[in-house]
This record gives sequence, structure tokens and C-alpha cells, in this order.
Amino acid sequence: MRASRMVAVVAAAGAALAVAPAASTAEPEPPADSAFQKVTLNDTPGEPIDLAVLPDTRVLHTTRGGELWLHDPDTGLNTLAAELDVYSHDEEGLQSVAVDPGFNGKSNRWVYLYYAPPMDTPVDDPSTPDINEGDAPATGTPADFAKFEGVQRLSRFQLVGNKLDLSTEQQILEVKEDRGICCHVGGDIAFDGEGNLYLSTGDDTNPFSSDGYAPIDERENRNPAYDAQRTSANTNDLRGKVLRIHVEKDGSYTIPEGNLFEPGTPKTRPEIYLMGLRNPFRIEVNGNGDLYVADYSPDARSASPQRGPAGHGKWFVATEAGNHGWPYCVTPDMPYVDYDFATQQSGAPFDCANPVNESPHNTGLTELPPVEQPDVWYSYGQSERFPELGTGGIGPMAGPAYDYDARDTRGRAPVAWPEYYDGMPLFYEWTRDYIKGFRLDASGQLASIEDVVPSIPVSGAIDMEFGPDGALYVLEYGRGYFRELPEAQVARIDYIGPGGNHTPTPKASADVTNGQAPLTVAFSSEGTEDADGDRLRYAWDFDSDGTVDSRQPNATHTYTENGVYTATLQVTDVGGKHRGRSASAEVEIVVGNTAPVVELVKPVDGQTFSFGDVVEFEVEVTDDQPVDCSRVEVTYALGHNDHAHAQTTAVGCTGSIETTDPSGHDPEHDDLRGVFTATYTDPGAEGVPALSGRDQVVLQPVH
Repeated sequence: MRASRMVAVVAAAGAALAVAPAASTAEPEPPADSAFQKVTLNDTPGEPIDLAVLPDTRVLHTTRGGELWLHDPDTGLNTLAAELDVYSHDEEGLQSVAVDPGFNGKSNRWVYLYYAPPMDTPVDDPSTPDINEGDAPATGTPADFAKFEGVQRLSRFQLVGNKLDLSTEQQILEVKEDRGICCHVGGDIAFDGEGNLYLSTGDDTNPFSSDGYAPIDERENRNPAYDAQRTSANTNDLRGKVLRIHVEKDGSYTIPEGNLFEPGTPKTRPEIYLMGLRNPFRIEVNGNGDLYVADYSPDARSASPQRGPAGHGKWFVATEAGNHGWPYCVTPDMPYVDYDFATQQSGAPFDCANPVNESPHNTGLTELPPVEQPDVWYSYGQSERFPELGTGGIGPMAGPAYDYDARDTRGRAPVAWPEYYDGMPLFYEWTRDYIKGFRLDASGQLASIEDVVPSIPVSGAIDMEFGPDGALYVLEYGRGYFRELPEAQVARIDYIGPGGNHTPTPKASADVTNGQAPLTVAFSSEGTEDADGDRLRYAWDFDSDGTVDSRQPNATHTYTENGVYTATLQVTDVGGKHRGRSASAEVEIVVGNTAPVVELVKPVDGQTFSFGDVVEFEVEVTDDQPVDCSRVEVTYALGHNDHAHAQTTAVGCTGSIETTDPSGHDPEHDDLRGVFTATYTDPGAEGVPALSGRDQVVLQPVH
């Protein structure tokens, strides 16, 4: 067992944690990148959000639109395990997935999901193109805001075979949500060795009217969603927290010992383990029960004496309950300034040792626990204390710690990572596209930061975990906004050892993927590679019936009956010294329906605008079925560097969207843009699913 540790607190004098110097004894060298390989498992994952690996190495992943996909390593097939109806106005939808620690596929089949149910939340009415009824008002009365009150729900379902049985849902916990307005509603699920469930939640607060500093707008007529004191700093609210509960057999839950507030404490929620978090998008728990958390502050590029510090990302290890400061402090010696949004006057910096929540939106305690010190904190430029983190955007993600087991490599081709990484928590940066290792010393203090497989590219890594086989499974979002992106994929990074034989990298494509029967499809394996240059064997199965239909690298097949077909290409290494390693790629073919073609007639790509402008849109849809404009959705997102925050969704072929004023951002220097995405989903046809088409344009702000 590794020694646990207390999170260090920086003294008021400003002393700070330092990375310990390297030990004088020689440290082992990390394995060369050439001893690892990346294997793609699903290169059409939708808009991916979270993944979980089952004990038999099947892989589940969610899409924000409500889909749960399953990858079966035995067949190489990716199948839709479930589709939930979700609310998805801006960043909401289906978030996290996790597998019960006792999952065995027989007596225990529980899979956990965190999602936003539709409820009766207002949505846009396409018959009123100049009004978006799905947008919550920025100002108004409590009655105006009340109809946008919703929840995000933690539930569990039974996985039967490769399908999630939605009828088995046990609703465990609901977290309040203010809908119709952006942002930060992410959630992640993790378990410790005692079976306790940890759920991270975002602050559910709009940051775009706070000049890039703390959103603490207390004005009486202001939508409460502009005040993070109502959530993260509220001891009686579950948002902006890490919750810790123990789920019982009937789906109810109990409270473990050691949470921040004892059950029965007035004006508190006993589920709270950590508070004062903004959007802890990823959390992980190691074998000793140490919790790894990554979180980040708003987007100000520089500190302001009148408002507070610049944007920071941070990472820490939590071994006990605590308050991590948001929206009052980044660290114990880095406070924000109490700012009055009504008078636009600054007060005194907040007291991080004795934070006080006096917001009229606060329903919890006034006096809060002191702010804890993170282990790592960094801003946009290079950190003097942690220079290994480089420069760029801020999107910290807490990765898993590897638990080495020598048995993982016995009796089969090696994929398990080597002992060198045992106990090392990984850290990955969504905006900077890297994986780092945070090596801890015997007392749990950060000793060094090192690159991990730096030559293996990742694009917008949004989740990762080690599987039971010891390989690292990675979910990549890609670079872009709110759709399936070219770089998006589910992948596995294997350790194959020095001079090991690589698995082939198959690529499968088709000249058409949907249409009416008879449908002739030309399939191609172009792009298939083997890193060792070995001879390859190809096997096409056009209808997933287990029979090889062609052994040619490229082949043609005609589908004569309507249906959904998964054409699979299996590529096997037959020329290497460890011959027989194979991998599969697939293409889905829909016969009996043709995907609609969507065009944003206006606005047009590259069009200039000023933030705050009302932008008219017009969408043209071509389909083999009558077009229903009520099925057209147009989403406006604020693009910032390599990511975006969805602001609103309108319905209809025509209409207008009022763009938001990105307070705290400078369009001339912050690489901002307006992103409009139009999507149309047809009603489907008998025996075949609905198909979607989309178009996206990027508008450039006037400097």
C-alpha cells in the first residue's frame, strides 16, 4: 500500500509547494515510444464524451446526443447498446458512463449513466422564427426562471449481452440544473475500492458576462445562472462538487463516513465530499482510494488588481474532504476580488482562509471551510514551477493511475503496460494534446512530471482509463465543435515491448453508405498499414454473418434488401515474426433510406459579425422524403481556441439567433469565432433508421 497524504495548504505568507528535486540515485529510463502502439477501435464514435471498459475488455462510450456504443474486441464490431432521449440545449446531454465494480455480466450487470432527461423544459417553437422559446432569459423574475429548472440524473441500468435494458433503470440521484443557458454541466463517475461512488458535477454557471473572472452576479433581476455562489460555494447544493455515496442493492444510497458535512447538519448536503469546483470534468480514484481531480477557472488572459487572477488549470490529489475555492480563490494565496455587478465597483479580495458566502442565492452555510492547495496549477504561459506543462489553452483532465500486475502479460501477446508506470497517475490536456505522468514520492508528494508516449498522437483526448488487460484505452474528441469530427475515435494504446510486432492498422471506406435497394457499394482498404511492413491478409464480411465474402483488398458488393448492414474488414499480419495479429475496421451501410443533404444558405462561412449581433439563418434540406422544417436544428456556439461552448439551439428552416457577448475575451487576441451548425434528421423508413445531415459555418468577429 502506498502511503496516503494530506493535501498541503500554502501559508498566508505565500509559501508554495515545489516539485521535489530528483533523487540522487539513478532512476530507470522510461520505455521507448517504439515499444507502444495505438490501435483504433472505433473511428466513427459520434460526438464522444466518456468511456468505460468492461471486465472482458468490451468498451462502452457515450455521445452527447444520447447514444451508448459498445465495442466488442472478439468481433471488432461497434454496436448501439442504447439510445436515451436527452435534453441538449447547449452542453447538456448524455455525459458519463461507468461500470459497477462488481460487474460480472451475470448476477451483476449494472452500468451507470449520468444524463439530462428532457422533462418539460421549454424548447424553441419553429413557428416563431424571431423568438427562441428554448433560451432562458438573462433578466426577469423568479417565475421567468422557474420553468427552466431541470435536473441531471444519475441512474444505473442492466447490460444484457450487448444491449442496455432501459426498462431496468434505477434512478439513484438527481442534481439540479438551470437550463436554457450555458455552461459547465459536465459529470464524471468513479468508484473506490470500498465500492463508494464518486460523481463530479460542474458549477452550471454562465461565465460570459464576467470579463473572464469570477461569475458572482447577485443582481436581483439577474438570472441566478450568472452566480456560481449559488452552486459551487453553496453547501446545500450538489453542483460544482465531487459527491461521494454508496449505492445499495435497490438503487438507494447511503453516505460513507468522512464526507465534508455530517448527515443532519443544517443547510448542507451530506453527499458532498469536495466543494468549490468549477467543472471537474474528469476524476479518477487509485487503488488506495486517493482521488485525482482536475479543474479550471475562467478565461481571463491576465490578472487584474480589480478582479483577480488570470485563468488557471489545476490538478490535485484528495485524500480527505475539503473546499477547493471556486468562485472565491484559485489557490489559498490567489483570491478573486469581490465585485459588485450592479455598481461595477471592486471590493476587497476574498479571504481564502475564511471564505464567506453572502450571496442572496446561497441556501447553505455562510461560513465555509478554508481553501485547499492544489498540487499543480498553471496558466496560459509557461509555468515557472511546472515548465513541463508547456503553453496553450487550459483544459486539464485527471487521468488514471496504472496498477501493474505481472499476470497481465502471462500467456498471451503483451498489451499490458510495463512496471515502470506502476502507481503513476496520468494527466492529459484536452487543449494541448499530450499525456503526462505525475510521479509521486513515497509520501504522495509530486516528485516529477514526464512525457508519456509523446510520439503517439492524441487529438482532444476527453477520457482514458486502463483496462483489465493493462492497456490504456483512450477516447478522442478531435478538433472542432459539437459533432463527430475526423480525428474522433476510440483507441487502445498497447505495450508491445522492444522490437515487438505491431498489429496492422486497417482502414475501411465505401463510396456510398446509404441509398435505395439495390445498392451497389465499392469498398476500399486504402490507408491500411503495418508499421513493420509485413505481408497482410484481407477478409471482408459485408453483412456481419461471420462468412468471409471477399479476400481482396478492395471489393464491390450489391445489397438487394433494405436494412442496416455492418461491413467489416479484418486485416491479419501473416508475415511478421509474431504472425497472426489482426485488427478490424467497419463501415455501416443503410439500405432503404438516403441521408439528407443540409446546406446553411445563410450565414455563410467566413462571414463577419460583431458579438451581440442578431444573425439570421436559412437552411436548405434535400431529402428523398418530404422535408419537415420542425426537424431542423441550428446551434450557435462560441468558438474559443480549439474548443467551443454551445450557447443556444433554434428550430426551423429560417429564423434568427442573437449571438452572445463573450465578456472577458478580446476578439483580436483570443482567437474567437461564431460557429453555426445546422442539423436535419429525417423520420427514417420502415425497417431502417433515421439518418442525419449537417452543415457548419464559422463566422469571424470584427476586430
